[in-house]
Amino acid sequence: MPIRLVVGLGNPGEHYKNTRHNIGFTVIDHLTRRLKIKRFEECCFSHLYKKTINGQILYLAKPQTYMNLSGIAVKNLLQDLNLLPEEILVVHDDLDLPLGTTKLKFGGSSAGQKGVENIIKELGTKNFYRLRIGIGRPKEKRQVVKYVLSPFDSEQKAIIQRAIVKAGDCILRAITEGIEMAMNFCNRND
Repeated sequence: MPIRLVVGLGNPGEHYKNTRHNIGFTVIDHLTRRLKIKRFEECCFSHLYKKTINGQILYLAKPQTYMNLSGIAVKNLLQDLNLLPEEILVVHDDLDLPLGTTKLKFGGSSAGQKGVENIIKELGTKNFYRLRIGIGRPKEKRQVVKYVLSPFDSEQKAIIQRAIVKAGDCILRAITEGIEMAMNFCNRND
């Protein structure tokens, strides 16, 4: 089943714009520039972009519900666009992956990522694709909230920029070449 909707997770507003937790939004922004999509519509608690690629409509979405309620937007998008969970790919940050690492997978647990957790709860299934982008982990567990809501430092920006480009390539490969090819590309260590 092809990917029809790519959902980048993040928090709306300038305050969160360049934070680690907003890496999903950053990937969607990268793709809209790359695909020359200039406008979005407000739909289903999201900014929704649309592009036809190889005769197939691809939707890109940035939920505006805040990270921890992402499932509300995703559930509404699936209903409104008449899609199945298996046709979506959710892009999100991952504390358990080293900085800049990309991993594309199907299903599984949320691994503590609150946006993914809420999507699983709202959809009642784990059966959707996820593109995890490593943001690293702070030294102390009590610093996690502050860490994910802070921007990348200057050293990290170059690494994460490469990961954003690779994530964009991975998503476009999933659309044009199929999910297996995309996984092979995305999950290898460069």
